[in-house]
Amino acid sequence: MRQDLLYVSGLSKSYSQVPVLQDVSFSLRAGEALAVVGPNGAGKTTLLKCVAGIEDADDGVIELDGARLRESDAATRAAMACLLDDVDYFPDLSVIDHLTLYAWAHGTDDPDGTVASVLRELDLHAAANQLPITLSSGQRHRLGLASCLVRPRRLLLLDEPEQRLDAKGRAWLAERLQAEKAAGVAILFTSHDRELVGAAADRTIEVAG
Repeated sequence: MRQDLLYVSGLSKSYSQVPVLQDVSFSLRAGEALAVVGPNGAGKTTLLKCVAGIEDADDGVIELDGARLRESDAATRAAMACLLDDVDYFPDLSVIDHLTLYAWAHGTDDPDGTVASVLRELDLHAAANQLPITLSSGQRHRLGLASCLVRPRRLLLLDEPEQRLDAKGRAWLAERLQAEKAAGVAILFTSHDRELVGAAADRTIEVAG
């Protein structure tokens, strides 16, 4: 029996008959991180969206725990925490309310304590009562990361998680990804940051469009 948490084989995707992904294959086990690298426009984000079930691949197989991945399945939603490039926030909820709702909805143990800890970890505690629209771009990105970290997860999908983080934030991110792996979480992430890839990834794959 295959022990991969995530299995991708022969994944291809085109837009208006222009190939974006061609025959991409990889596997990912619990506690392992795979970095997707390549130039802008190579299809890195599209790959993550296909794995997340947001985009339908033209060809190929995507399996989670040995079963075909369907974004609508409760098991898929429970397993996967995603930070992609088009994050939507609840416009009328404060940062803390947003995270608390997310934690409760996903059945987090001690949701209030978890949210408080993540707010401190991501230096968002001072902005806890602000609405998302009032946040800086860096704070909004950290809110996206926080949304992944306040909920249970077995697979993290992160699209350039180093964006808008300063040197201290990038060092924290590398350490956090190592901690996620140590906790048995599988991580699939895209990045242009060679230091982050070197520090966090067990393997890399390159996509070239």
